[in-house]
Amino acid sequence: MFVTIVFMTPRREPVSRRDRPAKPPLSRAVLVGAALRIMREEGLERVTMRRLATELDTGPASLYVYVRNTAELHGALLDELLADLDGAGVAGRDWRERLIELLWAYTVLLIGYPSLARSVLTLRPSGPNYLRLIDTMLGLLDAGKVPLRQAAWGVDLLLQHATATAAEQGTRQQSVEADGEEADLAVVVREARPDTYPHLDRARDELFSGTGEQRLRWAFSALISGLSTTTETRKA
Repeated sequence: MFVTIVFMTPRREPVSRRDRPAKPPLSRAVLVGAALRIMREEGLERVTMRRLATELDTGPASLYVYVRNTAELHGALLDELLADLDGAGVAGRDWRERLIELLWAYTVLLIGYPSLARSVLTLRPSGPNYLRLIDTMLGLLDAGKVPLRQAAWGVDLLLQHATATAAEQGTRQQSVEADGEEADLAVVVREARPDTYPHLDRARDELFSGTGEQRLRWAFSALISGLSTTTETRKA
């Protein structure tokens, strides 16, 4: 009598065809987070939909579900940066000092991202942190008894000045030529003939005086003072 012995071949463990883990779900927060990381490491110019799609392992078209266009993405980047901007750190000071401090912090923040500052100049940001910034500014102007319309118009003026300053200063810091141009202007002013430019001669020592921070804080103070006293000019 013969006994047949059957040898069972061990079952092979299934091998996944995927060579990497499953992708995390895509969302607006994930998209903005990736864009912010690229901007900080490589600059805003490298934040393109194609680059983001590669970074997130998806197609460019799928990103437009979360942002309508590049402008909206830039607005979202600004809003993300503003999350850490807090005017509470100057509590207890005069309302004017608190407003100037807030505007100074906003300007310094954007100086670090001059390309974003230039983009923001043509945007109308609408994120929650930007709205919080406007609300805080309106509250401070209200504390200073600035009339409502003048305060509302003034917020736009103050933020526009801060953003433009950040765009200019941030760009100048990245440009070697800018220092040379400013030096050339200083030489020309210093050598200007008093009989030809009498007022320039009288003010030549003050034209380049003060630090950048001193001049910007003074500019904010001058604008805020104007808001308190300047009413709308109506046509006759």
